[in-house]
Amino acid sequence: MVDFAALKAVNAPLNAVADWDEAACGGNGPLAGLTVGVKANIAVAGMPFHAGIGSLEGRIAASDAATVAALRQAGAAVIATLHMEEAALGAKTDNPHFGPVMNPHRIGYTPGGSSGGSGAAVAAGVVDAALGTDTMGSVRIPASHCGVYGFKPATARVSQDGLEPADLTLDAIGVLARDLATLERAARVVSDFGEGAVQGRGVTLEGHGVEVDAEVAAGFARACEALGTPPATASLVYPQSRIRWAGFISVSKAMAAHLAGVSVSAHLAKLLTYGPRRKAEDWAQDQTILAATAAEVRALVARHGFIIAPTVPNLPFPHAAPEPPGQADFTCLANVAGLPAISLPAGWSADGLPIGVQVIAAAGAEAGLFALAAQLDKTLGAYRPPHSGDA
Repeated sequence: MVDFAALKAVNAPLNAVADWDEAACGGNGPLAGLTVGVKANIAVAGMPFHAGIGSLEGRIAASDAATVAALRQAGAAVIATLHMEEAALGAKTDNPHFGPVMNPHRIGYTPGGSSGGSGAAVAAGVVDAALGTDTMGSVRIPASHCGVYGFKPATARVSQDGLEPADLTLDAIGVLARDLATLERAARVVSDFGEGAVQGRGVTLEGHGVEVDAEVAAGFARACEALGTPPATASLVYPQSRIRWAGFISVSKAMAAHLAGVSVSAHLAKLLTYGPRRKAEDWAQDQTILAATAAEVRALVARHGFIIAPTVPNLPFPHAAPEPPGQADFTCLANVAGLPAISLPAGWSADGLPIGVQVIAAAGAEAGLFALAAQLDKTLGAYRPPHSGDA
């Protein structure tokens, strides 16, 4: 029996939940007993389906997204929809229509985005697992900032049915949970899960000038040590900030077309001008960068087995502070290449803020990816729940 009164009390300082379904009940199957929340850009039958856009607040989903239907069929109880960045564009989750979502580890701080409600709800124990969407890192960034686990499936291995898209060439519906076992149980239900192994020593990437916080770098170094054998090192042809910018332009252009005629905030409206006004020669260069990077990342994974990198180069930060532009510099690579990736806790800053590390592997090797993450997790032992006094 779900104690909704208790869950609402936990959620109150966080603003993670958009809407509750107090009539929700689970069933039989591999996810029996699991409570799940769903990001508000993924359709849940009978629930508001606004994607964080104020003008769409009254829109109700007529049917479940394929991923939600799969969760229900597996026995999970879908008890809530969750707040997010407006239209899933951003990595902070300070929504102009529905308010900011708070980090359960420190009120006043961002939980990351765009699936900030998913990360906060999972970390605080409001739900056992949550669906989010990941276009440039929007499952893994909140997983890192909230100190939980996040899985982005390979783009072609998860349904986009029932998704309010950002850019379908990059989008993937993913899962967040407080432990890897729960994450894998849900991932096997919502995505095409390959049983291939991950072999090789792995490879790290030179950051091409990406500014990595010293404590994040220390957490990443511990994760590399936990592998046992040091990973190789490689450099990408294009700077990661340039790859991320090319991805943003693609998202801006796709969203501008999809949301034409929809009333949005002034901030989002400005972001949606970048793609359409891009000069033809610059757009062509962006596409060249994305295609070349996709091939390069896939080749590195094929050669070394996996890529290991910081999830986010910076620590969680106050909502009142400017959003660092490079939060997706590492996460965007898995989206551009269409590969599966996991973020897991790698450590903590001196003043108690979570740090994440991500691993990217080949499509079809999801079982091996989870096994590698479990090896790292066992050695790092970095997961911890929020202190009750912080939330």
